[in-house]
Amino acid sequence: MVKSMLEGKAWKLIMSFSIPLLIGGIFQQVYNLIDVMIVGRYLGEEALAGVGSTGNLTFFLLSLIMGLCNGAGIIVAQCFGAARFFDMRRAVTALIWVAGILTIVMAGIGVVGSPFFLRLLSVPENVVEYSLSYLRILYLFVAGSVLYNGCAAILRSFGDSKTSLYALAVASVLNIGLDLLFIVVFQLGVAGAAFATVISQHVSGLYCLIYLFRKKEIFHLDGLNKKPDKAMVLKIFRIGIPTAFQSCLISIGGMSVQRLINSFGTSVMAAYAAAAKIDNIAIQVIVSMGTALSVFTGQNIGQKRFDRIRVGMHSTLIMTAIASVTIAVIAFLFGKNLMILFLGEGSNTETVNIGAQYLSIMGVAYLICGVMQSYQNVIRGAGDVNTCMVAGMTELAGRVIFAYLLASLIGVVGIWIATPLSWGCGCIVPVVRYYSGRWKGKAIVTKE
Repeated sequence: MVKSMLEGKAWKLIMSFSIPLLIGGIFQQVYNLIDVMIVGRYLGEEALAGVGSTGNLTFFLLSLIMGLCNGAGIIVAQCFGAARFFDMRRAVTALIWVAGILTIVMAGIGVVGSPFFLRLLSVPENVVEYSLSYLRILYLFVAGSVLYNGCAAILRSFGDSKTSLYALAVASVLNIGLDLLFIVVFQLGVAGAAFATVISQHVSGLYCLIYLFRKKEIFHLDGLNKKPDKAMVLKIFRIGIPTAFQSCLISIGGMSVQRLINSFGTSVMAAYAAAAKIDNIAIQVIVSMGTALSVFTGQNIGQKRFDRIRVGMHSTLIMTAIASVTIAVIAFLFGKNLMILFLGEGSNTETVNIGAQYLSIMGVAYLICGVMQSYQNVIRGAGDVNTCMVAGMTELAGRVIFAYLLASLIGVVGIWIATPLSWGCGCIVPVVRYYSGRWKGKAIVTKE
């Protein structure tokens, strides 16, 4: 359902929009989370380490497509806010063509290049076959993930955060059933976990696509052109490439850190694989509010309602601060229990303790992440994507430098501490940019 963010209390609109995003984000993380739980319990620590080491690599190769989807989403949100529906349809058509072609290219690169990428990450020989089997299936059938993310970006631009939630709810339940069927019953190993994931991704993508098609008149999407408009394709690349580049930088930082983690052995790899999945769920609270703020900004900047955007950002800062403190308390008190839940009762005590230590540090750091996400998403929603890219570069540099420096001084705990320090670095650029006011002139579309 279309939801305008031009009228009403900012905090209520952002909260109501972010709650379905939060639940949907949790469902999305459940894809990998269920894989981790079942793989860890039924296939062992080495299989878990192999699957867990693929996350940053998968994200890296898909960053370009996801960045273009998000870039198109910014254009659609601003067109919708400015009632420029013709240009909005041009943007959707261009996205369909660009995402479709790049999906084929990235799938080929992923399937052929996986062995090289895994060697680059220094994945240990005892787990590399698990990683390779899992990765190749994910890349071969990556179209489902792209379809979902593209449709979800368009729906969010209209203020609809519920449809993608329903899609992920269906897909997550399906994923759990298929995981148990393929791994426990058919005994397909990590390949079974990969097949369960890609099938579920295709279901969620088709759900959103069918919904968009059935509601095309309400969304002003009837009469889409069959061929892409060159100018709009270039605009999507102009907005999407910096966003994609920022995502690539984050994933490069993640891969660099993953390589460092791999050097500490299988126990640390397994602890990180499980703890990172828990972390990815917890951080959805902050990410969902940031995404809601980005859409809120995108719709309102087309009307040049800067005071309303300011109120929205301040409301988001307060809400993320409350959420961050709550998460920190839970992580500190129940970190070990959460690790045992994912690794099993008979899991290695060292692995459990390492993972719990990671969760405690990350819990405290979410307050920094909330500040970074709030300011960055105002800048991003306004269309000032180059600033976000610079912020991503700052965050990447901080994460890699701090991780390698602190790991050499205090061991693996230094890697965990590097993340909040890098988030602190990532705050500097968007905060300075916001208070300079220069982002106000970066709107892609304004009301005629």
